[in-house]
Amino acid sequence: MILVSTDCCHVILFLTNYTLSISKYSFGDEPYTKQMKGCGEEGEHIHFTPDFLLKDDLLKVFGPREKVFVHEWAHLRWGVFDEYNKKQPFYWSKNQQLEHTRCSGKIAGKLYDVSSGSPLPCSYDPKTGLPTKGCKFIPNKDQKTSSSIMFMPSLDAVKTFCEDGDHNTEAPNRQNKECNFRSTRTIIYKHSVDSAALKTLTPLKTKPPPPKFRVVQRKSRATCLILDVSGSMSGERIRRQQQAAALFLSEIVEEGASVAIVQFSNDASIRSPLTKIKGKASRDALIKNLPTSAGGGTYIGLFLVFQVLKADDGDTIGDDVIFLTDGEASDNINTCFQTAVKSGAIINTLALGPSASVILKTMADQTGGKFVVAKDDLLSNQLVEAFSSFSFSDGDPIKQTVQLESIGKNTADWFNGTVPIDRTVGNSTTFTVIYERATPTVYIKSPSGRVYTQAHIKDDTASKTITLNIPGTAEPGVWKYSFLNRKAPAQTMTLTVTSRAAQDSVPPLIVTAKMNKLSSDGSKPLVVYAEVSQNLMPVLGANVSATLQSDTGHSVQLYLLDNGAAADNVKDDGIYSRYFTYLKSGRYSLKVKVTDRTDTKRSIGKPSGALYVPGYIINGKVELNPQEPPVNVEPANVGSFSRIATGESFVVKVASGVTANFPPNRIRDLSAEFQNDNVLLNWTAPGEIYDEGTMLQKNFSGANLLNTSGLQPKEVGSAEQHHFLPDTQIKNGTTLFFAIQAKNKKGVKSELSNIARVTKFLPTPEEPAYPGFSLVIIIKSMLRSLLPQW
Repeated sequence: MILVSTDCCHVILFLTNYTLSISKYSFGDEPYTKQMKGCGEEGEHIHFTPDFLLKDDLLKVFGPREKVFVHEWAHLRWGVFDEYNKKQPFYWSKNQQLEHTRCSGKIAGKLYDVSSGSPLPCSYDPKTGLPTKGCKFIPNKDQKTSSSIMFMPSLDAVKTFCEDGDHNTEAPNRQNKECNFRSTRTIIYKHSVDSAALKTLTPLKTKPPPPKFRVVQRKSRATCLILDVSGSMSGERIRRQQQAAALFLSEIVEEGASVAIVQFSNDASIRSPLTKIKGKASRDALIKNLPTSAGGGTYIGLFLVFQVLKADDGDTIGDDVIFLTDGEASDNINTCFQTAVKSGAIINTLALGPSASVILKTMADQTGGKFVVAKDDLLSNQLVEAFSSFSFSDGDPIKQTVQLESIGKNTADWFNGTVPIDRTVGNSTTFTVIYERATPTVYIKSPSGRVYTQAHIKDDTASKTITLNIPGTAEPGVWKYSFLNRKAPAQTMTLTVTSRAAQDSVPPLIVTAKMNKLSSDGSKPLVVYAEVSQNLMPVLGANVSATLQSDTGHSVQLYLLDNGAAADNVKDDGIYSRYFTYLKSGRYSLKVKVTDRTDTKRSIGKPSGALYVPGYIINGKVELNPQEPPVNVEPANVGSFSRIATGESFVVKVASGVTANFPPNRIRDLSAEFQNDNVLLNWTAPGEIYDEGTMLQKNFSGANLLNTSGLQPKEVGSAEQHHFLPDTQIKNGTTLFFAIQAKNKKGVKSELSNIARVTKFLPTPEEPAYPGFSLVIIIKSMLRSLLPQW
């Protein structure tokens, strides 16, 4: 464990490949875990606040820190989900009981309306018979059951996860929805990353020794660029490498870091020893030492890199390496690889073109680095984007360089466009133009009308790079640019715009892009994710597009959604998702572009985490905790924005002759409600192949199939409705269950949707506290196939 402190109120704990961040945050002090992926898959990070770690009065609200950590660790490592549901805290059970959403169902307590700050009798919705918004479940402090940690770790008796025997399959919680009604213990022991190890786990014979923590201050970043100058890099490739590395040195690497440059061909040599970044002069000195010519073999020589990195403190642990090559190594790469893993350095690998060594991905994976592929053509700007993605954060987004634009054009005359600069950025703003042949005429106009021309730029004709550094803080608004190609026939030009936070107290809006898996055999679809946030709060309603391009030329553009349907697990959490089903063999790059819409907002809705407990019943008396802070949605109010993010590359290897026959995506948001005697069903339209195309047919599966002949499938992602009058009279207290299964043109069926339930409720003149209901299950055969205990 390495505890890394960046300032007084923001700390990051690295646990192997996991990140635990500790900071003040608008969620209040609720612990949470960011989970992008599905059931049994690892999460992204755990978040605690300093007050949660230091103030004991929060233990009553969330529970002992060690149990809360286990709760969050189960989210992070094992991919299980919460067993409560704040949006649907109550439901009618098959045993005619009003129940609180929980696991296990043996957790005892009572219902009170605590909205006034005092425990009062609950009110009930006359349409559903369920308690109204202010009603809360207040548990008994003393319980007779030990499960479950994923429901309420604050209870003293709770020490275990729900097992199949006591798992509450009826509860409408996320664990049941995401994991198909399986218990948390089943997922941990049979489907998680540790399932194989847990099969041979035996109880400890003695008490384990106390854990040992090593708390250190993160040192200044030390980075070594190891650049390929072998014969295959001659011509335009060596220039592309120089252009991209120069932008990295001038704009991306932060002040105070140390950077070295090593080149390799027939052997390895030092171009520049570790040099501390102290202003423009040190950056320019490093740029001048970038290699400009190529020739010879491909002797990687990582041993020399480690010697160079030891110059600052005698160690390579935590140091960064950016390793670019376009070919296979001629030295003993296996010996080198083992040394790299043992060094403790983080090795980021960049494969330029389709012939780069296949071991690059393995080396990055084994050392905690990032693997990126890039084309060597200027128009794609991929090499610049790849270097820009190596913006290593120490947890402080204020220091992070943000990429606002990356675009290219081949033209014989004008290259025009606009780029918005929002209010969260503006310092160190740079426009970088790379051109193919002749210097273009430059015209850049600020929102207030100030014009920047040739007189304001730096033109490095050797590297064919133009740089415009905006002095001070760039004014927010839409900037216009025009570059005129006067002196050459049609040539390619690219524009890259970078910036940093405008204020030390306001973190910039940031985007991270990633895949659910970094390798695929083509048998299952991949999922693209893009997280959009500002000050750790999700940004909603943005336009998000992803471009996936292989080194063999296969390219796909996808528009990502945050609608809680198809590949997207949770609606309005700032994580935009889409299935990637056009799988062909190759190494793929991932680029995401995000722009604002007029309805773009920020939300402080909390992801998965420990439950905020409103109070306890102790010796028959209700003792309330302070009321939970409200969840707000507010305008983003950052102005028009644009962001570019480059994700880690991934590899697809599809066996020859194999063609996947993918079904429509599973419908995950089916809901049902009564409207007088009619039933209204709502869901999001699936695609023909997962979330692409229009699906052919939907079946409302079960013992009684519905007549859906008049239902015309809509475009994928659209809101769909179907209302009908049941064939038989539905009596008061009857509960109906529904599920959908979609079928495409090839007859391939989707997985069964989530199960929606609705209860016919007619209020009696005198409303009982817990009305008794008879229950009719109309799709009993389907439920029995899913849930043997039903």
